[in-house]
Amino acid sequence: TGVTIAQRQVTVQEGPLYRVRGSHITLWCKVSGYQGPAEQNFQWSIYLPSAPEREVQIVSTVDPSFPYAIYTQRVRGRGIFVERLQGDAVLLHITELQERDAGQYECHTPNTDERYFGSYSAKTNLTVTPRCIRKSLFPAWQSNKESELFSSWSQGCFCFLSIKFFPLACRGPLSRTDRGTLPAPGQCYLFILKTTCTIFTITFQYLSPMSDKNSLLLPSARTLVLPGRREAWARPPTTPLCFWLPTGTDLSVDLTAAEPSLSEGDTLQLSCVVEAPESSNFKVVWLLNDMEVARVDPHGVLTWEEEYEERARLGQLRAFKPSNTVYVLTISEVGLEDKGTYQCSVSEMKTPGDLDSIQTIVSSGIQVDVKPAGYHLRLSVSTSTPRVTAGDPLMLHCEVQGATGPVSLRWWHLPPQQPGHRELVAAMEQDGTLSLGSAYRAGGARGSLGLQKESSGTFTLVIPSTLDEDDGGQYRCEAAQWARGRNRTGKGEAAVTVSSMGLGLHATLRSRMATVSYGQSVELFCQVAASYALEEVPVAVRWRFQPSPPTGPLQELVQALPNGTVLWGAAQPRFQGKAQLARTDTSFRLHIHSAMPANEGTYQCEVEVWRRNVVPLGQPAASASSNAVGIKVVLPESKLQVAVKDSSVEIAGGNAAIQCGIVFAQENSQFAVTWYLLPPLADTKPLQILRANYTSVLEYGSEFSSPAQKSRFLSQRVSSSLFQLQILSANLGDQGSYYCVVEEWLWLVDGWYKLREGMSGRTTLKLKLSGEQLQMEKTNDSISAREGEEATLPCRLQNALLPHSQLSATWFQVQGGGRDSALLSLQRDGTVRYPEGRLAARLFLRRPSARDFSLTLGSVQRADAGVYYCQLQEWQQQGEGKDWAVQALARSGNTQLITIPPETTVLSRICSSPPLLNFILYLPLVLILLLALAVFCWYCKFRK
Repeated sequence: TGVTIAQRQVTVQEGPLYRVRGSHITLWCKVSGYQGPAEQNFQWSIYLPSAPEREVQIVSTVDPSFPYAIYTQRVRGRGIFVERLQGDAVLLHITELQERDAGQYECHTPNTDERYFGSYSAKTNLTVTPRCIRKSLFPAWQSNKESELFSSWSQGCFCFLSIKFFPLACRGPLSRTDRGTLPAPGQCYLFILKTTCTIFTITFQYLSPMSDKNSLLLPSARTLVLPGRREAWARPPTTPLCFWLPTGTDLSVDLTAAEPSLSEGDTLQLSCVVEAPESSNFKVVWLLNDMEVARVDPHGVLTWEEEYEERARLGQLRAFKPSNTVYVLTISEVGLEDKGTYQCSVSEMKTPGDLDSIQTIVSSGIQVDVKPAGYHLRLSVSTSTPRVTAGDPLMLHCEVQGATGPVSLRWWHLPPQQPGHRELVAAMEQDGTLSLGSAYRAGGARGSLGLQKESSGTFTLVIPSTLDEDDGGQYRCEAAQWARGRNRTGKGEAAVTVSSMGLGLHATLRSRMATVSYGQSVELFCQVAASYALEEVPVAVRWRFQPSPPTGPLQELVQALPNGTVLWGAAQPRFQGKAQLARTDTSFRLHIHSAMPANEGTYQCEVEVWRRNVVPLGQPAASASSNAVGIKVVLPESKLQVAVKDSSVEIAGGNAAIQCGIVFAQENSQFAVTWYLLPPLADTKPLQILRANYTSVLEYGSEFSSPAQKSRFLSQRVSSSLFQLQILSANLGDQGSYYCVVEEWLWLVDGWYKLREGMSGRTTLKLKLSGEQLQMEKTNDSISAREGEEATLPCRLQNALLPHSQLSATWFQVQGGGRDSALLSLQRDGTVRYPEGRLAARLFLRRPSARDFSLTLGSVQRADAGVYYCQLQEWQQQGEGKDWAVQALARSGNTQLITIPPETTVLSRICSSPPLLNFILYLPLVLILLLALAVFCWYCKFRK
């Protein structure tokens, strides 16, 4: 009734372990209860006794760069390697233990689970002892009984090949049993026992007689049973058991084979190690089935037996000594005749020229078995780089077994995206000639590919730089050999996964402060993350900027190339000299000194990466853009105060002045003033009259942009704190509420910046009339006019004028927004002005009488449709030589002009006539009546 999730458990070989220096050790490690792929990865590390808290990395199944420097050479030379037993179990091999290899070993498995649950590593301890212990471990235990025991065994002349432990009187099995050999006198072997049993039987197997000077030391066990007698020792075991077979001169010989079971064509390597004082001189003889093969005298001179001389000349046989105590015999391309028992005979010579030896010791024999080679070669294909990132190198190994001579080799790539297709990577012929596939030749993007023959049967392919995911997939090694009249072939494959450099690449932009004051510094941090080490790849970073408010897309501010070159963008030259770039590991920093308003806006960083070990030319392998971060620069505080008290201005005519006062502002500020009019009609929007910027340049609003309006409305600065709007020849249409908006501008290093704006109170303008009101027709009317014809809009004064009075008239067309458009203005002196110049040619005041101001609109157009009205003003001179003033005014009713489309044909003119139209409508009825009358008459006549 549920799902149980297994807990990951890592298990390592139980310790403590004791091994002899120079021996080959294997440590197993396995993992269980994991999730994810069946093939798990393992990483081995050591904690040395000198620094038990510090981890020293040794080898990994996934990362070739994992070993620390002290282990790199041994891992590359396969002195230390990991053998995979199955997907979740491995063996750590150390082929030749060194004393510095002692410590606590840790096996770690990287997490592949959805969450961390369980253990991911395990540890075990290893102790490395010298090859021979030259003193008793228990010198205080030399009792009489022990002496008798030793004496009786010293006369036996025995040598021991192996020792096995068996529990007696014990219900449970041993928790651990270690087995080993004593190859020769003068060496020791360590045994570790962990059990609750207290009785053991030690069996010694007889091998061959040897010098009567040998002796045997046995440390304690609770009860120790030997052949023929029993001795009870008083003290329990406290240390590992160590057996030592000393000789008179401490001379011993150890013979080992790299691989004793071979097939035809394989290579046999034997090592003969001599343990003796460094000043000794040796003669070594190599024996096969008790027959001499070769000998090396104390001077190092090599002599082959006659039957082996030809093979030695061809290079198939080699015998050499790397040092005075190590002798090596190598047989390449072994045949069936090379199988048998091999031994090395070591003779110690007093001087190099002596003929007689001090003593001679023959090693134990090693049985070498050679099997006949089959039709196919056996290939073992592996890779030390199973998972890499684009730009990383690939290293593939192909080991050919069973060949009896030189082989030709070919490497193929089988791309997963092209099933059935293969591409040649490299080929090596039997004579060593190397050729590369077209996509892998020198000078290409993958670098200089290498195919090396490490030994007679091992080949290594190195691709210095992978391009992308397409370089992943299977790599096939094919080997062929023509020998003994037949062609022998073999093949094997290894899988490689190449991840894109864009995988996991991510950039995050942040700032310590999103809002800074004018003059403060701005710091932006671009944090980059990837699934690989960014420090090892060429990286470039671009910084982009968009001013506030936005004027378009983000502009390139600056770019830092991998070689350190900095390129500044031309769009924002103000940043150069103020901005500083820096990099720390995977973080890129943009520092802007003394922020100005021009630095306010949106910032973004983009990171570009190229493949490892490749000069960054052309397009990058991957890129990532960060989030956008907005920076706001706060300008210096403004102290602007504008007079906000409402007021009113009433005039009888002539000019009007509207004032705008500044109560307080900074001394070094400049001001821009914008004047607005709010017409008296309800629900109208303010109209911008004009704007005078901080340099006094005037800019008129759309409603006041005609030359007539510009000549009437002027803005001037009366004093440092007072602005005036002058309205010349004010009329009734100028009535309404006026106000100003003042902007404070300040010069900041690189330009003028607006700090603040303030709005004044409203000033209401009214026109006061002193005379009697004029009487006009107030009734609204409508007229129709066909397009292209004339239309007359009525405007008549009904009452008589006062003596010496003069009239002025203005025609308006009603517009939306509250301010109507003046079309024509008749001044009191009879001059005519046309505020709307576009209609001047079609507007006429014919004035058949002095009180008739009707407007004639010629060539009526569709756009002329609308509402019109006229306004009359009565002027009188205030006295001789004095100004004229408006005494009375009146506004007519509205006249709506309806335009009719023009007639295009004669038929349409005829049909549009009302009498004819009525006739056409009744014609069918008349015809029906006439037809009925004719039928009735015919019927009457027929009856007669």
